[in-house]
Amino acid sequence: MLFGLRGRSPIACIALLCQIFVIGCAASPQQRLLQLQGASVPRELDKVNLPDYVVEPPDVLVIQAAHTLRTPEWKLIPGDRLQVKLKNGLPLDLEADSTTNQAQFDAELSIEMGFKILAGSYRIETSGELDFGPSYGKVYVANLTPAEAEAAIRKHLTKKLGLANPELSVELEDLESPQPVSGEHLVRQDGRVSLGVYGDVYVAGMTLAEVRAAVTQHLAANGIQDPKVSVDVGTYNSKNFYIISDGGGFGEQVVRLPITGNETVLDAISQINGLSEVSSKRIWIARPAPSDACTAQILEVEWEDITALGQTSTNYQLLPGDRIYIQADALVALNNKIEKIVAPVERLFGTAILGFNVVRNSLGIYPIKSTGGGGGVA
Repeated sequence: MLFGLRGRSPIACIALLCQIFVIGCAASPQQRLLQLQGASVPRELDKVNLPDYVVEPPDVLVIQAAHTLRTPEWKLIPGDRLQVKLKNGLPLDLEADSTTNQAQFDAELSIEMGFKILAGSYRIETSGELDFGPSYGKVYVANLTPAEAEAAIRKHLTKKLGLANPELSVELEDLESPQPVSGEHLVRQDGRVSLGVYGDVYVAGMTLAEVRAAVTQHLAANGIQDPKVSVDVGTYNSKNFYIISDGGGFGEQVVRLPITGNETVLDAISQINGLSEVSSKRIWIARPAPSDACTAQILEVEWEDITALGQTSTNYQLLPGDRIYIQADALVALNNKIEKIVAPVERLFGTAILGFNVVRNSLGIYPIKSTGGGGGVA
């Protein structure tokens, strides 16, 4: 290599050495194309399945929870209903009870074997208390488990009302969770989905199987007994490909389209209604490469082969992040460049001529009119 530098000028030697040094990162598009085509590239009739879908904002997930029974450790909240039954209640005072409104009396207790029997469905009020009527009073049960609520009611009956050994049973009427989980859930910018009263779950960067495990674990930790969860993607918002149309010197139009995993080059260009009047037949796919890669990944597309001949060798399957670049027609681009160069000059000359005419007219200088004969002057 060093012998090849003999007889060259110093500037030529420096230029040749620089070219040798950066040749790995400055390969021509043809060289880069050959490097990428050496691998197996999926095409129209030879497609591949994409890897496991990775959830990212702003995807929309469909989460279904088929089993949402509350655990015995669930804390009671206002609005919950409890089935309370007391067999050996307060002794019946016939004289006092005869003065009580019969409808109200029947609603809050029953009469059995000479005792006031407490039985029925009772709703926890906004104050967190169960109201058993004037005979048995109120008991605070909010933020207690059903077992703790039963113990609190038993303690109330024993200490406040003097029942020695109350035969009491307390059961939660609705075992289902108070808020359904099933539905569509947007992955927020912070990478989390909201599950309502059960809090948020971080899902960004996870596959669907990992999301399902994370949601199941979160629900189990928040009072749901053995939850059964399914997760699917409702709307694919985070995976896209791009079509870039060269405007021939007047900018570039970029269209972002969602990818489903089955699109080819022909499918993509059909979504923008084909090539524009300024586009050429020169098309290629620029596939994203790692940030530390020196070689760009370029796939040349033979448009006429795909459309007119039905060949599939360059009708590549698109992958998330692909850029389809449509180059402008060379003559259109040249015409636009000339127009951009000439237009300011024309405008400048037009402005100068207009100014000259204004000054000339203001000084009373008018063009000489020819009489059309013998070269005389009128």
